[in-house]
Amino acid sequence: MTVSSPPVKLEKPPQNYLNWAFGIKSWLLTTDHKRIAILYLITVTLFFALGGLAASLVRFELITPQGDLMSADNYNKSFTLHGMLMVFFFLIPGIPAVMGNFLIPLMIGAKDLAFPRLNLASWYVFMVGGLFTMTVIVVGGVDTGWTFYTPYSSTYSNGAVILAALGIFAAGFASIFTAINFVVTIHKMRAPGLTWFRLPLFVWAHYATSIIILLGTPVLAITILMVGIERMFKIGIFDPALGGDPLLFQHLFWFYSHPAVYIMVLPSMGVISELITAFTRRRIFGYKAIALSSLAIALLGFLVWGHHMFVSGQSVYAGLVFSAITFMVAIPSAIKVFNWTATLFKGTISFTTPMLYALGFIGLFTIGGLTGLFLGAAAVDVHVTDTYFVVAHFHYVMVGATIMAYMGAIHFWWPKITGKLYNEGWGISSAIIIFVGFNLTFMPQFIMGYLGMPRRYYAYPDEFQIYHIASSAGAAILAFGYVLPLFYLLYSLFFGPKAGDNPWNAKGLEWTTASPPPHENFEETPIVTEEAYAYPVPQKAEVTSGA
Repeated sequence: MTVSSPPVKLEKPPQNYLNWAFGIKSWLLTTDHKRIAILYLITVTLFFALGGLAASLVRFELITPQGDLMSADNYNKSFTLHGMLMVFFFLIPGIPAVMGNFLIPLMIGAKDLAFPRLNLASWYVFMVGGLFTMTVIVVGGVDTGWTFYTPYSSTYSNGAVILAALGIFAAGFASIFTAINFVVTIHKMRAPGLTWFRLPLFVWAHYATSIIILLGTPVLAITILMVGIERMFKIGIFDPALGGDPLLFQHLFWFYSHPAVYIMVLPSMGVISELITAFTRRRIFGYKAIALSSLAIALLGFLVWGHHMFVSGQSVYAGLVFSAITFMVAIPSAIKVFNWTATLFKGTISFTTPMLYALGFIGLFTIGGLTGLFLGAAAVDVHVTDTYFVVAHFHYVMVGATIMAYMGAIHFWWPKITGKLYNEGWGISSAIIIFVGFNLTFMPQFIMGYLGMPRRYYAYPDEFQIYHIASSAGAAILAFGYVLPLFYLLYSLFFGPKAGDNPWNAKGLEWTTASPPPHENFEETPIVTEEAYAYPVPQKAEVTSGA
């Protein structure tokens, strides 16, 4: 974007938000969106590590067919902890709370988010939720699975269900606070000249995500509250023995939890749009189609929850409708993939670390999306329900694709966040290792699931061992790939060469300010005069005829 500046100076002189000399208190009381993003980065990284540790215990157990490492009860608690931490404390808040918090004001030319104190409150509420959830480990764990299916969770489980529910309840409200901030900021605080169809696609994706959060998360909060009420007061809501309906819980839970998939994936898609256009040096193909497809995903995502319930006893006719809409929701996702591919076509591609993560996202998301169509077809879904086919599918979408985008975002905007450059060789190596490790981990699970291996079992028939060994070996490679960036990024923070304001030569308002940005982002209020991604259009070579 071309930016011109009116002669309006900020009243407060800029200061480097990374300056630790201001002390821990200034960080804990900060209302600077960039510092709050860093606080989220530290905490979600911690939860990601703990969730990965729980997954490692599961994979170690499954190396042998017998349950010889953990008891069945401890195995249930391990995969439940893994699911809760990864879904509610990393995958859902990861990109919005970290990258969205940091970048949205910069991308729209604002000094901060609309409600800075609410932004800080969201982090504290998130931390309270995390504290409740981590306390679950100390008091004996919870064994319901991250889905908390009733009536087991509401009546029969001996685990710390109430404590875990409180943690998720608090994390949901943290997401709501962030979503309110994003929606108001995007509506009211855009720089002069930054019209809706000049917005970066990263902002469009977060706008659509915020709508899903605001409409869906209260449903989850009420559902979790009802589980707690039934558990504490024995009021029949979900338990048939008390006069309740367990299918009601599934309808309420999946009404939120399927759109929650798009809370994870839509911000990832926004990241990929930024990376593709930056490293092909081309204007993105089909800008308006990609922007509007984000809103289409947000809308259609609320209409497909019943495809999780094909074998639950719901009406056959309802299943038919949900199956048809499931195929429809694939269309806006496909629009994005096809437009990214068209942008890549004949582009001047730079195979940098962020770009490799972007290409990895496209590969993993395409596999996850196509296998989702298998699960959207009721006849196939009946065969593979509650098998490792489902595990592989949602890991390709929710984990593989989302974390690829998250890592791509961290590497792309790391010079802007810290003002430092990392070692590109190490970055490329990490992207390749993660891609290989992820496919080795989860591709065998598609085969196991098709052959009938149930998920959540800690002991299994001998014929599945070879697949589990391959999956566990892939998990070890994947873990190494995830840990590697922690070392070279931290090294670059202290010893890396200084980055310029725009080391990638990319378009966007965030690249027109200093690295790291000053306290109020811009020394002067920017004015936008160009379309988004205004890279030069390649000129066709002139053909002259010889004499």
